[in-house]
Amino acid sequence: MRFIMPSVAELFSGFIGLFYPNLCVACHSEPAKSGSCFCMVCFGKLPKSDMFLYPENEVTNRLWGRLPVQFGASRYYFYKKSPIQGAMHALKYRNRPDIGMLLGQEFGQHIKSLPQFLSVDGLIPVPLHPKKERLRGYNQSERIAAGLSAATGIPVRTDLLVRRENRSSQTRKKRMARFGNAEGLYGINEGKALQGGHFVLVDDVLTTGATLEMCGQAILDIPGTKVSVVTLAVAMKTHF
Repeated sequence: MRFIMPSVAELFSGFIGLFYPNLCVACHSEPAKSGSCFCMVCFGKLPKSDMFLYPENEVTNRLWGRLPVQFGASRYYFYKKSPIQGAMHALKYRNRPDIGMLLGQEFGQHIKSLPQFLSVDGLIPVPLHPKKERLRGYNQSERIAAGLSAATGIPVRTDLLVRRENRSSQTRKKRMARFGNAEGLYGINEGKALQGGHFVLVDDVLTTGATLEMCGQAILDIPGTKVSVVTLAVAMKTHF
């Protein structure tokens, strides 16, 4: 367990913001509103979801029969040319880890009082291979988890789940290809620390669920564990 400090990129982004306007990550033309990465117009267009209020929703349905989860939810629906697509692209490919922190914290404010969330022992971000994390400079799922942690007080556990190999990206793969590419990728680092615990897997976007399924099954191999899933967005089926 460790406290996640703001990354160098986040600190640098804040410093630059003192001299240059913090532009919206979706339209890139209007200033982002205070405490957000979106301008007022794009914020109003965000495809928000209240699925976290319901025990059965798009996330739990997509994982049904594959991964037994205590609860699952996403904050946004992901589709092409939506403001959330711009935010996710900047988070992963444009050196904007602060977006993960901001959106994770906002989501955390909505779910922190849910009965299911009160029993959570830790937040486990889906791990990147160390080589890819070094190239990117951070793990975007870890930044989202850090935001959730700031809102809920639940610790982020990056020491429990590990990625064993560095394989090709899942982004353009279909469901079965994703599953085959993810199989055997993830393992447990400290099994005793997981025993009897309830842990929330955290990721950026849920598409087919192959990665979350493999991560969740690795955790559930430890006796007495329970798994839930939280992602910032869930991709509509026409977009994968």
